[in-house]
Amino acid sequence: MMARALSAGPPTLDRVSSPAYARSVPPRARRAAARGGSPFDPQETPLARTRRARRMARELALIHPDAHCELDFTNAFELLVATVLSAQTTDKTVNRVTPTLFAKYPDARALAGADRAELEEILKPTGFFRAKANSVLGLAQALLERFDGEVPGRMADLVTLPGVGRKTANVVLGNAFDVPGLTVDTHFGRLVRRFGWTAEEDPVKVESAVAELLPKREWTMFSHRVIFHGRRVCHAKKAACGACGLARWCPSYGIGPTDPEVATKLVKTPAASDTE
Repeated sequence: MMARALSAGPPTLDRVSSPAYARSVPPRARRAAARGGSPFDPQETPLARTRRARRMARELALIHPDAHCELDFTNAFELLVATVLSAQTTDKTVNRVTPTLFAKYPDARALAGADRAELEEILKPTGFFRAKANSVLGLAQALLERFDGEVPGRMADLVTLPGVGRKTANVVLGNAFDVPGLTVDTHFGRLVRRFGWTAEEDPVKVESAVAELLPKREWTMFSHRVIFHGRRVCHAKKAACGACGLARWCPSYGIGPTDPEVATKLVKTPAASDTE
């Protein structure tokens, strides 16, 4: 039986590092980030970048000990469908819908034979429910036709399914099959660029760049921690720099408020972070 762990509480804010600049972060990268440019510095050596990345990854593990997959599931099929449904909505919304969905359609065979009108009614709260009904019906039918109704445990097979790209495949592989994967969603891409780990925008290239910096065994949990950090601390519009435990190693320190009191007010609780 597979299921996500329960949240252990809000992010650990008592580990906020001093904002003092670390020598491992190139000054030119900080200056570029302060001007709104890319903090990635091509003159930072690969070894220095790898060491800095691994130090930041270790700190993220301390900041977010409660990081986990926030979609509720009990098997690979449920996680696959839930991940497809999570597009353009929150995990919290998907978690409200899936108990009803999986009680009525517990496997690929049942879902493939679903009444479209009934399925759309169940999916309506997730938004774009007609398109999502098409997606999950096509997904279920493909699972039946190609894999005898079972979710495959290989990237090469998963990405052949309708509506399944590398991001969705990595979620399923990492959390249902214990196969390490990097989940490059909007939060992940934004943060690793702010960290100055890569300047790439394409998700596949971002995944490749980060994979070179971290041990493979850490990829799945690192993804959860980065996504937690993006939802709770390093927000798209106003990062809580003064309350960020990664400040010492981050070339983008200063793009948001650096005063600890001001920044701490920007940090979101687990419940509030699910609105993003």
